[in-house]
Amino acid sequence: MSIQSQQLDTFTYDDAVVRKFIIATLIWGIIAMAAGVFIAFELASWRLNMGLPWITFGRLRPLHTNAAIFAFAGNAIFAGIYHSTQRLLKTRLYSDFLSNFHFWGWQLIIVAAAITLPLGYTVSKEYAELEWPIKIAITVIWVAFAVNFFGTLSRRREQHIYVAIWFYIATIVTVAVLHIVNSINIPVTFLKSYPVYAGVQDALVQWWYGHNAVAFFLTTPFLGLMYYYVPKAANRPVYSYRLSIVHFWSLVFIYIWAGPHHLLYTALPEWAQTLGVVFSIMLWAPSWGGMINGLLTLRGAWDRVRTEPILKFFVGALTFYGMATFEGPLLSIKSVNAIGHYTDWIIGHVHGGTLGWNGFLTAGMLYYLVPRMWNTKLYSEKLANTHFWTGFLGILAYVVSMDVSGITQGLMWRAVDSSGKLVYPDFIETVIRIVPLYWIRAVGGTLYLVGFIMMAYNVYKTIELAPKMLVSEKQTAPALVTDIPKLFDERPHRILEGLPAVFSVLTLIAILVGSVIEIIPTLMAHTFVPMNAKVRPYTALELAGRDIYVRESCYVCHSQQIRPMTSELLRYGKPSTPEESMYDHPFQWGSKRIGPDLARIGGKYPDLWHYRHMADPREVTPKSIMPAYPWLFQDKTDFAVLSKKLSVMRTLGVPYSDKDVERAESGAGRKGNHGPHRLHSTPRAHGRRGCKMNAQALCHFPMTWLTCIAMLIFLSVFVTMFIRVFMKANSELYKRMERLPLAEEEDRHER
Repeated sequence: MSIQSQQLDTFTYDDAVVRKFIIATLIWGIIAMAAGVFIAFELASWRLNMGLPWITFGRLRPLHTNAAIFAFAGNAIFAGIYHSTQRLLKTRLYSDFLSNFHFWGWQLIIVAAAITLPLGYTVSKEYAELEWPIKIAITVIWVAFAVNFFGTLSRRREQHIYVAIWFYIATIVTVAVLHIVNSINIPVTFLKSYPVYAGVQDALVQWWYGHNAVAFFLTTPFLGLMYYYVPKAANRPVYSYRLSIVHFWSLVFIYIWAGPHHLLYTALPEWAQTLGVVFSIMLWAPSWGGMINGLLTLRGAWDRVRTEPILKFFVGALTFYGMATFEGPLLSIKSVNAIGHYTDWIIGHVHGGTLGWNGFLTAGMLYYLVPRMWNTKLYSEKLANTHFWTGFLGILAYVVSMDVSGITQGLMWRAVDSSGKLVYPDFIETVIRIVPLYWIRAVGGTLYLVGFIMMAYNVYKTIELAPKMLVSEKQTAPALVTDIPKLFDERPHRILEGLPAVFSVLTLIAILVGSVIEIIPTLMAHTFVPMNAKVRPYTALELAGRDIYVRESCYVCHSQQIRPMTSELLRYGKPSTPEESMYDHPFQWGSKRIGPDLARIGGKYPDLWHYRHMADPREVTPKSIMPAYPWLFQDKTDFAVLSKKLSVMRTLGVPYSDKDVERAESGAGRKGNHGPHRLHSTPRAHGRRGCKMNAQALCHFPMTWLTCIAMLIFLSVFVTMFIRVFMKANSELYKRMERLPLAEEEDRHER
């Protein structure tokens, strides 16, 4: 509670930075989606790679994902957070300088990514491909954002923080932790580095980051935006404030545990995989709690959905959110994951969420914001409605084609006849069947892009109608004076809402619990797993070759992880083990098989086959959709930097001797000179490397039954609370919206 002075403070909102982020969202959104459409057509027709290194699928796909996540979604998040936070807290942003520093710094980071990724400067870890100088820049800008946000929070004129602010806090705190932990690299040169983690450890840390980047960059901030803009657009209070409490804390705590479901059937310890499965299934409950809370907020406003495009987009976004958060737990079940993993089903799932949830929510938010930020009316509601239906058809074509493609190929990979042989032994057979679906996917993506361009045009014409001079209206609100004794007379969570610092610390603890329990035991595995002298690191020449593999982002099309399944044993050989990648900085297990697994490809074919394969894949594999790599026959490998690379690797624990480091350049040169002679002969078949290590201690942890019991207890408690929420949702105690700044904000467009 607070005692507010009778004298009113006068202030203005900083809407200039909001307008900048809106424009950036539109520009980068078009670029990100255009890149996505182009690489979709590249998969349908390999000729579009044009033999140019900068536009190959391997280099453009990371550019597309980074542009979509950090450029498009990121700018949308910042626009919405900066706009809603000022109004929810009744104060101007903490620092105009930090706001502008944040905006321009973020755009420079995006430009740096757009330059370096096509040039092959990459770490080749999904959603974390950018090299170390850019990662440092991201850290600096994120700190500026955090200082600006929490500084604004400290100057608030509202005692209790609204639910949207909770999700913003969770986003800022968790993304900082994720980015810092996953970005610890040792530089070799200005644009080359190696991550400190290797193999299994790197895989777990990466997918702890990768999964939760989706959770805390594409989910929690958008949920915060949903809790602000859906009630504002519908002019209705949030359906259940109690449900929002359950939704927030259960989501924040559970989400962080679910990352290992990306690594099922891999060399990751079984106990970690089990945790990932259990918490992924548990995640369904709070996710749907949020969806239901959003949709039921529209009670009494459904008649307007037919005519108002903003509400259409919000309903569509919440519906796709519900579909994605149902499909995610479904795909984490091992029997389903065995079919879907490495296939286009995962691609369809991801894009159903990003295009439907993030894309549609952003569109609805922009259609709401633009007229208000430029003090005018939307140019064309008809065009906005057309945008919705065009985008919806695009998503439908995209998701259905990818789901069908993924299930088809997954079943073909696993098909074994009665004699115990693969029904489709040649991998290319499974690719040819799904190429027509790649064309449908590309058309669906094009439709979605066309819809987005419609919105950009609509916004452009709306801005043209705006007054020449935009002046921020003066706002008034009573100053906040906190009465601590009365504050503690409130209910427990109401007390937390009045103590943002305590709220933030508890949020941090909630996300650290799962992180520490999952990651620390795996990082310490080397202390109780005996090493074997037969395990050898890469030679200098092999390391140079592996860095080319990393540079070309081959992991986006190929895995290096054989699963313990009969079909994979027949197709690729024995399952992968932890020790095989123990010196891999970074790990390159991959998450998609556009081409076959490469874990044991080393001695399968002679050197001449590989030479011809890189020059023209169709010469050795007819109908292959892989692009050619002619620049590999022209570029020279820089052997001078090999000594520095081996030195850094030794710092990371790879057992190179002083002699290995000193002679790296000369040794690689001598071995490289033998290569052309071997192209005329077939070398003796050999494995990737001989390595044996007892990893039983790593792969065993008695958590299976405990986690299953925990899941059942959680679901029982959640269902009970969910029922109580619905029973009491209409009680006066929980109709608090009239006491929140969301309902008090005066909006000249609603007078």
